[in-house]
Amino acid sequence: MSELTFEQMLDESFKTIHTGEVVEGTVIDVKPDMIILNIGYKADGILTKAEYTNDSSVDLTSAVKVDDKMEVKVLKVNDGEGQVLLTYKRLAADRGNKRIEEAFNNKEVLKANVAQVLEGGLVVVVDEVRIFIPASLVSDTYEKDLSKYAGQEIEFVVTEYNPKRRRYIGDRKQLVTAQKAELQKQLFERIKEGDIVEGTVKNVTDFGAFIDLGGVDGLLHISEMSWGRIEHPKKVFKVGDKLNVLIKEINGNKIALSLKFDDANPWKNAASKYAVGNIVTGKVARMTDFGAFVELEDGVDALLHVSQIAKEHVEKPSAVLNIGDEITAKVVDFSEEEKKISLSIKALTAPDPTQEKKDEDADVVSVDIDAVIASEK
Repeated sequence: MSELTFEQMLDESFKTIHTGEVVEGTVIDVKPDMIILNIGYKADGILTKAEYTNDSSVDLTSAVKVDDKMEVKVLKVNDGEGQVLLTYKRLAADRGNKRIEEAFNNKEVLKANVAQVLEGGLVVVVDEVRIFIPASLVSDTYEKDLSKYAGQEIEFVVTEYNPKRRRYIGDRKQLVTAQKAELQKQLFERIKEGDIVEGTVKNVTDFGAFIDLGGVDGLLHISEMSWGRIEHPKKVFKVGDKLNVLIKEINGNKIALSLKFDDANPWKNAASKYAVGNIVTGKVARMTDFGAFVELEDGVDALLHVSQIAKEHVEKPSAVLNIGDEITAKVVDFSEEEKKISLSIKALTAPDPTQEKKDEDADVVSVDIDAVIASEK
């Protein structure tokens, strides 16, 4: 029996490895472009950055440290220079495939950070497996700009699993839809007309603002934004604003909101403030051929008829008044039920109270202010 050489004995002291085999190694050195491992073989194992991960932004010196234990797969026993080539990402991908298959079969909800934002959707990576979520399946509403999802952790389910074609499709939309449905159910069980709730401005339009109440959007119409006059909703609100709103009406799954709280109703004390005979001051808000509407305070307008502007004949209000002019006048008619007030400047200058009353009775013209306002819109 021949004696073994030292090299032969040394070779036999190391384990035998084969291409495709999974082995455990210990990190003995980490460089920016590779990791060197002791895998219990006569040669060290080389794990390049490209075989560690598909993410080029990863810093190996931060991701791995000396003495770390790693399971790797043998790509090549001898790379021509006596070193063993290893892969970590392919082993992770093999295991990831099984993980994704299980999630697909069990309809499991997965979580992952968005690794890439494409024009047509998002890419997430689970155990080195890239899963594509089409833009149409990202949310329950169309989102043109998906950049806000970059780096964000999202939940999704796998709806297509095809490892042969390396096609893995995720769906976030159905989770968002289900979550909103549950939130809607909980909200409608909790709220009722007359409640005051907190909401967030979600969208502002020409006619109002949509307020997110927590899974359900309510409409705050421009006419319900203030007791006063609102020129345009965008001058008052912006997306993201928090506000407390009154639930005015619930009709099916539609909610009408209001900011016209009763305790701030300017007509509450109007009967005493604007009683007939009181002298008041206000600003000309708008004009028509028959008169000027004077804003006495937010939410309270009064009509100054053209015949009551001066003792002299006035053809049109615009001949003597301008929008924004501050005027002082006497209240000559007040209707709390109809929320109508009539003013007269002429009454302030009448020398004879008896004659003044006759003039007022003769000159005050009944005008449907609500109809006029509606026709101006």
